[in-house]
Amino acid sequence: MNIKDFITINAARFEAEWFDLLRIPSVSSQSEHKDDMLLCATRWKELLLASGAEKAEVMPTAGNPVVYAERIISPDARTVLVYGHYDVMPPEPLELWKSDPFEPVIRDGRVYARGADDDKGQALIQVKGFETALHEGFMNCNVKFILEGEEEIGSTNLYPFCEAHKDLLKADVILVSDTSMVAEDTPSLTTGLRGLAYWEIEVTGPNRDLHSGHFGGAVANPINVLCKIIADITDADGRITIPGFYDDVEDLSPAEKAMIEQVPFDEERYRQALDVAELHGEKGYSTLERNSCRPSFDVCGIWGGYTGEGAKTVLPSKAYAKLSCRLVPHQDSEKIKELFIKYIDGVAPPYVKVKVTHHHGGQAYVCPIDLPAYKAAEQGFIRAFGRQPLAVRRGGSIPIIPAFEKILGIKSVLMGFGHERNAIHSPNESFSLDMFYKGIEAVAEFYRRYT
Repeated sequence: MNIKDFITINAARFEAEWFDLLRIPSVSSQSEHKDDMLLCATRWKELLLASGAEKAEVMPTAGNPVVYAERIISPDARTVLVYGHYDVMPPEPLELWKSDPFEPVIRDGRVYARGADDDKGQALIQVKGFETALHEGFMNCNVKFILEGEEEIGSTNLYPFCEAHKDLLKADVILVSDTSMVAEDTPSLTTGLRGLAYWEIEVTGPNRDLHSGHFGGAVANPINVLCKIIADITDADGRITIPGFYDDVEDLSPAEKAMIEQVPFDEERYRQALDVAELHGEKGYSTLERNSCRPSFDVCGIWGGYTGEGAKTVLPSKAYAKLSCRLVPHQDSEKIKELFIKYIDGVAPPYVKVKVTHHHGGQAYVCPIDLPAYKAAEQGFIRAFGRQPLAVRRGGSIPIIPAFEKILGIKSVLMGFGHERNAIHSPNESFSLDMFYKGIEAVAEFYRRYT
């Protein structure tokens, strides 16, 4: 039996296992789902054992548990460590979903559910690719799995877990499916990720909400002040104004620019798909450069005062915002964290109190394309998709990936199968069934070649 036949024969079972995982609301950021996190971890353990792992266990951390599994064929063989995460983003706003986010449905060849792509669907591709390679008899390496339940909230407890279990996690390379391709018909391997720094700002004015008629013009409005602080973080050219922010940012090399130019990209179609009148970003760079190789600043949320139905003339006591920066190679997340806090402290006016809380961050990552595992992944894509994958940098962040390199001394190959259309983190997240099965084939072919 060949790979495609095995996948076709087992398609119904693969989908049933996928749907079982998607029905578990493993939302790591919401405490009411604590029991769901353990349930999901336990289900992954069972699935890994059924797929061919010789050993699997749910291991505790100070937060959500880690699922570890392995199949060791020889102490002399190379070892692959597969990383994924079983936690998902909150599904809200629920009214924008066309179906229950935790009851997967198939529409037009796509599975719709929270986690269909990020990362339950993609992690399952890795597990089923492993099972397929094992069944076909060309597994030539040891395989370990580590699935965490806190990726969407910064992987806080995975760092000490890795420090404490370096021997258990020892491997030659890490294989990750949690990134996206250029397009569904244009396979690509991610060779770089941006880093991240994330803060929350609290601005406090008067000691209580005030009548805006009686006090407006006499007392500073925290929302007004917060908006001014945020607006001044970028200038008219889209540059971030924090002193020292660009000190470690390198210009793109001619080779990197040439790689970006190979990526098929229709800027007008991109604009229309987002329904915006114009694209906007840092002056002097293309859209693809801006969203993958240049740093950026964004307001992720802002609130304060009265937001209910109708009007309420109030001058609020407090205002809040959540802010993030995407960082590029050589920018240090810890350094940027401190530069930001110092900047905000310096511009905060005396008529309000400003508090900055740093939530989490991570470094950028670059994968060498001459790694044996990268070459094997490349061949896997060629077999599954019928064409050479492009090597591209992506704009997202997976903070644990550079941490793996620092703690475990292992490079990661980012073998992702997502697509922008999949709407991860948004209502109506989905994943193509065709891509799911091509991904399994590509992973199985990777194992055929990684010896």
